[in-house]
Amino acid sequence: MNVYGNEEIVKAFHQMVESGHVPHAMLLHEDDGGGAFPLVLNFLEELYGGNPRVQKLIHPDIHFVFPVAGSDKPVSLQFVGPFRELLLANPYFFENELYAAIGIEGKQSNISVNEARSILERLSLSAVEGGYRTVVLYLPEKMNAQAANALLKMVEEPPQYTLFLLITHAPEKVLITISSRCLHMRVQPLSPEADALVHAKEAAGNTVLQDLFHDLLDAIVARDLLKALETGEAVADLKVREQQKSFCKLASEDLRRIFLLQKMQQLARIPAGEEAYYGSVAKRLQPKFARLGMEALDRSLMLIERNVNQKILFTTLVNQLYTIQNP
Repeated sequence: MNVYGNEEIVKAFHQMVESGHVPHAMLLHEDDGGGAFPLVLNFLEELYGGNPRVQKLIHPDIHFVFPVAGSDKPVSLQFVGPFRELLLANPYFFENELYAAIGIEGKQSNISVNEARSILERLSLSAVEGGYRTVVLYLPEKMNAQAANALLKMVEEPPQYTLFLLITHAPEKVLITISSRCLHMRVQPLSPEADALVHAKEAAGNTVLQDLFHDLLDAIVARDLLKALETGEAVADLKVREQQKSFCKLASEDLRRIFLLQKMQQLARIPAGEEAYYGSVAKRLQPKFARLGMEALDRSLMLIERNVNQKILFTTLVNQLYTIQNP
C-alpha cells in the first residue's frame, strides 16, 4: 500500500524487522483518515516475510478489532467482511466511513469486554503459520475499563511472538493501563497534496460541512446572531451524528489554520485557492477566537459522544463562539 510521508516510522519499522527486536505493543496516533493502516500493513507484510495475504487482509494470524454497536457479545467478527472491503478500497478511510460500512451510523460505538475476551480466545490458539500472532486494534479509546482490564495482562506480558498494534485518534483517551505498556508513535498528517489524492471522494461531503462553518464564521464576524443560530440549527439537523462530529473536527482544523495565520503564518498550511478567504477571516477575528473556539469545539465533540441533545448543544456552541468574538 502507498505510504505518504512518515519516513521515520517506515525506517523504524524496517529496523525492527531487520534486528528482530519488535516491541510487543505499539500505539500509533493518527489524525482521522491519516494513514496509520498503510504503515501497519506494510510493516506486517515485511514482518510476515512478504506474505501476500497480509495486504489482502486474509492472513490467519492477523486479527482486526474495531468499535461496533452493542456489548452483549463479540460482534466485530460479524463485520470483518465490510471492514476488509473498506480498508482495501481506501486505507485512508475516516472513522465515520467505517460506521457507515458496517451499518451503525448514529449509534454508540464501543469495544466491549466481550470483544476483549474474544481477542484473548483467538490469541490462545497457536499461530497457523508458526510466526507472529497480531492484533490490529482500531480506536482503543473506545474500550471501557472492563475491556482494558481484560486485555491488560496479555498486553503487559504477552506470549512470545504476540504483537498488538493500536491505532488511535485520541491517545489521551486511551486508558493509561493500556497506553503505558505501548511504544508511542505519531503518524504525521498528510500533506495537502496527498490528502487531496487519497480523500478525493470524501472532499465533496466535507465541503458541505466546511461551508456551514464558514457561514457560521461570516455571521459571527458580521454580528448577525440570528444567522449564526440558524447555521447552528442546520448542523444540529444533520441526520447522522458522525457528520456532526466531522463538522466539529473540520471546524477545529479551520481554526487551527487561522490561529497559525495570526501567530506563525509560515506554518499555516492553507489549501490551494483558499488563501484569500483564510487571510481575510484571520484579520477580522479576535486574536483569542481560534484558541478558545477550538476548546469549545473539543467540548462539543465530547458531548456529542455522550448523546447530549443536539439542538441544545449546537445552540450553546454558537452562543459561545459569538460571545468570544463579540464580548
